[in-house]
Amino acid sequence: MPAPDPDPELVPVPTEGRTFTATRRVRLGDADPSGRLRLDAVARLLQDVGNDDIADAGLDPGAPWVTRRTAVVAGRWPRIGERLTFTTFCGGLGSRWAERRSSITGDRGGHVEVAALWVHLDPGTNRPAPLPPDFLERYASAAGGRTVRARLRHPAPPDDAPTRPWPLRATDLDVLGHVNNAATWAAVEDELARRGVTPEAAELEYRAAIEPTDDVELRAAGGEDGTVWIWLVAGGDVRASAVVRGHPTR
Repeated sequence: MPAPDPDPELVPVPTEGRTFTATRRVRLGDADPSGRLRLDAVARLLQDVGNDDIADAGLDPGAPWVTRRTAVVAGRWPRIGERLTFTTFCGGLGSRWAERRSSITGDRGGHVEVAALWVHLDPGTNRPAPLPPDFLERYASAAGGRTVRARLRHPAPPDDAPTRPWPLRATDLDVLGHVNNAATWAAVEDELARRGVTPEAAELEYRAAIEPTDDVELRAAGGEDGTVWIWLVAGGDVRASAVVRGHPTR
């Protein structure tokens, strides 16, 4: 199966333009049994930091944005109790979307880089809409003229991919009534735990929203190059997919 490299282009923290910094600690609910910060916890923490950034910039933190793609690369996973510093900024722009780059460093050597593509929605129609002028005024200079594309590239699951149900919970839903992107990462963590894999780099693509009434299946396969593929399927359609490069959990 052809696998895209889960390592994204990770632009550095800009020397000009807006950046936002916040601190958090890895808590009990953020860590797996070994004490490693989980992927779904990274997503949840970054949602909070990004929301704080928007509010600090004087914009509406309740404005609707949805995730299109997120890539995570761990140099060294933070551990439980570690204090983290998040530095987040705009890494690139499209016509209706923007990349939020985040660099996470821990006081015990943890280091994680994240690039997430967020699509701006019209609050009346929930359809993709052009980036607002006030957003561009505050964030465009940090992007330095870099453009990003929203095209998705993950393949469909093979017909013989092992399949199991993935039940939804009320706590998986966000304010839009869809499964939150952090809850989607929980499915990835669950499959990796079953396979005994610790992630090093992962990319998650969102094709369509998972609704609370969907009967969701999780399909998974291992690539010849050691990658793990995961798909969340509802009604025969892929709603989200992930590719992960990792190593056996010790």
